[in-house]
Amino acid sequence: MTSFFRKRAIRYPLTALSLLGVMAAILLFLYNFWFGLFFTVLYVTAIASAWKIEDQTYIETEKHIESLSYRMKKVGEEALLELPIGIMLLNDKHAIEWANPYAMKVFHKETLVGEDIYDLSDDFHPIIKNESPDHVIIHLDDASYNVIYKAEEKLIYLFDVTEKVEMESLYYADRTVLGILLVDNYDELAQTMDDQTRSQVNSLVTSLVNSWANENGIFVKRIASDRFLAVFNEASLAKLEKAKFSILDDIREKTAKQSTGLTLSIGVGTGSGSLTELGELAQSSLDLVLGRGGDQVAIKSADGKLKFYGGKTNPVEKRTRVRARVISHALRDLIQGSDKVFVMGHKMPDMDAIGASIGVRKMARMNNIEGYVIYNPDELDGSVTRLMMEIEQDEELHAHFIEPDAALSMLTDKSLVVVVDTHKPSMVIDERLVERAEKLVVIDHHRRGEEFINNTMLVYMEPYASSTAELVTELVEYQPKNEKLTMLEATALLAGIVVDTKSFTLRTGSRTFEAASYLRTNGADTVLVQRLLKEDISTYIERSKLIETVELSKSGIAIAKGRNDVTYNSVLIAQTADILLTMQDVIASFVIAPRPDGKIGISARSLGELNVQLIMEELGGGGHLTNAACQMTVDTVEEAEELLKTAISNKVERGNSE
Repeated sequence: MTSFFRKRAIRYPLTALSLLGVMAAILLFLYNFWFGLFFTVLYVTAIASAWKIEDQTYIETEKHIESLSYRMKKVGEEALLELPIGIMLLNDKHAIEWANPYAMKVFHKETLVGEDIYDLSDDFHPIIKNESPDHVIIHLDDASYNVIYKAEEKLIYLFDVTEKVEMESLYYADRTVLGILLVDNYDELAQTMDDQTRSQVNSLVTSLVNSWANENGIFVKRIASDRFLAVFNEASLAKLEKAKFSILDDIREKTAKQSTGLTLSIGVGTGSGSLTELGELAQSSLDLVLGRGGDQVAIKSADGKLKFYGGKTNPVEKRTRVRARVISHALRDLIQGSDKVFVMGHKMPDMDAIGASIGVRKMARMNNIEGYVIYNPDELDGSVTRLMMEIEQDEELHAHFIEPDAALSMLTDKSLVVVVDTHKPSMVIDERLVERAEKLVVIDHHRRGEEFINNTMLVYMEPYASSTAELVTELVEYQPKNEKLTMLEATALLAGIVVDTKSFTLRTGSRTFEAASYLRTNGADTVLVQRLLKEDISTYIERSKLIETVELSKSGIAIAKGRNDVTYNSVLIAQTADILLTMQDVIASFVIAPRPDGKIGISARSLGELNVQLIMEELGGGGHLTNAACQMTVDTVEEAEELLKTAISNKVERGNSE
């Protein structure tokens, strides 16, 4: 604007007009002297006034521009110095070259010149190093500031957003949270109480829950004999998390004094503005807690994140249809919240591990989620190899059998990894999948050992089940009914049950037959099962040679050994131990033999008088009271035998107690 006025463009038309006036006056003088004189006087007066007005306008414009420039400069200086915005100019070494008074006020310093920006706050480091977005909120003392960094100019702006942050905090802290509290095993225990005892226990539990609720600003309402509904907010939830949900300890310890031993399970839903969704999240959380054994808290947010608290007691194994349904529904929710499901068993998988894997993969399909069974083609025994040959004829099923490397490349943060027939990370087909998985589920029928897969979302362990295939079959029954098991899937599950029960002769309960009946109804082929489990003559001879080496002690313990220069697969070792147990005067059998993986394997069987699980655990393995195994990293069978005899001696001296 200044340069436009200083060009004085109006003078060009005035000059042209002056020249035209001179020419007109000359012409009029030539025509008539008096006309020319009159025109000249009038014109000179008018054009002189015009030039004078132009000159005055220019001078006034100059004065206005100078005044405006001065005021703008003054306003700019005042803005830098007085506005509540911190401004700091940095040099190449990230030292402050200049800062306005507000920036000095923010850091409570008289001058910031020469200060290293990183000395003022570590929060500036990721901002300046471009490791975070340009707009970042940092906290200094009790205030919050939005930081904007201009890399080219090396300028930092600080905007006070304390009030905004406080308003957001108040909003989030006041969001509604729903919780469902369930008194574990209440109905079962109440049946054994008289009316007076039941009334006292009810009063105690209600009093403890109400006191806890009042202390933490929670509205709680008893909605059933064993159930409470809790309504609170995020601020109260944070307080409860800080206290690790002390109500769990209070209920457990104070009811234990009355010999009732009640525990509390709590499911919490958070992170949603919809009360319906909060209720669903709370119920889903409670299902997860019950699946993990109760006596704990699960907090599930709308974005799928889970947190757990409590679980200090060893849950009592109580296998009921209700528990199977609860576990199945909890697993269904986890499957539906995943993009893919990967299932794997233990190394050198047997028919139980493969059958259970196929069953879990079917559950994923029933929920319209892609499921994959992870296996290693180099680790299959004869019966599983025959099953894989049958699976290869089913293109759809075979396409979902993948190797570990393929699974790793497909794994995402939303993927669910289900481990079946083992709970030890060292025993799974590929430990990398367990380490990388964000969501883990364990389904197993072995008794829990010291080594266990951590960070699981759901654990379903039933040592009293015959097999993992039996557990998975029960879970399948409560999945959506939009698709039935195929003949091959049902047969694989039934084969897993047959193998682990030795054709329904060991560890077989009524639930085992119910599961087998369900599979038979869905088309399981018993003839195909027998064909899959057939053995060749060479295997029979090899097993006979192992039996020939048996040594039977006076106490009824039989130990057979393989040759150091021959490798034996795990199924053969287990079968040999089973056969030895059928011999007269044998109460426990142990078979020691080299495995294909270079380790020395021991398979142990017992009729119940000797706890072989504890013996195998001492050698680094595990299993059941009557059925256990281990793999040892020793050089020879003889070394393994000495260690085994020492472990047996130790257990016998301690009375074979669990």
